[in-house]
Amino acid sequence: MPKVGMEPVRRKALVDAALRAIGHHGSLAVTMSEIAREAGVSPALAHHYFGSKDQLLIATIRNLLQALHRDAAEALRRAQTPRERVSAVIRVSFHADQFAPETTAAWLAFYSEAQRSEEVRRLLALYARRLHSNLMSGLAPLCPTDDASRVADGAAAMIDGLYIRQSLKAAPLSIEASVALVEDYVAGQLAIHPPLEGEGRTAGPGWGER
Repeated sequence: MPKVGMEPVRRKALVDAALRAIGHHGSLAVTMSEIAREAGVSPALAHHYFGSKDQLLIATIRNLLQALHRDAAEALRRAQTPRERVSAVIRVSFHADQFAPETTAAWLAFYSEAQRSEEVRRLLALYARRLHSNLMSGLAPLCPTDDASRVADGAAAMIDGLYIRQSLKAAPLSIEASVALVEDYVAGQLAIHPPLEGEGRTAGPGWGER
């Protein structure tokens, strides 16, 4: 009989193990037995907590989104100006935990899985909306709304592209170099899109599902 209070610990261990296993394989072609072995539990216990590998994969994506939500909320709380909000979102996107090789490999595997899984596609679309919203919370006060939205789209595309580049190990850049590239893009765009009087709105932070 499982010890009282162990379920959250073991569920977290299985989610962490799934992330490591997917990262090592570079794909979702891992079994529950492999994940259970990585977590140090039996396959039967893994099935008991998650039912199937698909459910465990969804839980792993949710865990990544929740980590982004926590990091973003904390970074945005510390930002004192709109421009600092933009920089906070960019830096959080390349947080060391998120930019670790196994994590970037897992993200790429999840994007591939989204081609067949509606649930994975929905969660990744949620991530994209949250990233855009967080960027807009800083950009909207700095330039006309339409321009701010285009800059947010461009910055988000650069962030996602740098993740793909990192996961493929195609001349990967350091965290600082990746942050600098996106910052340079944003600075250049803001220089050619000066704010208009009365323009700008705010949007609340919120990575992660609500």
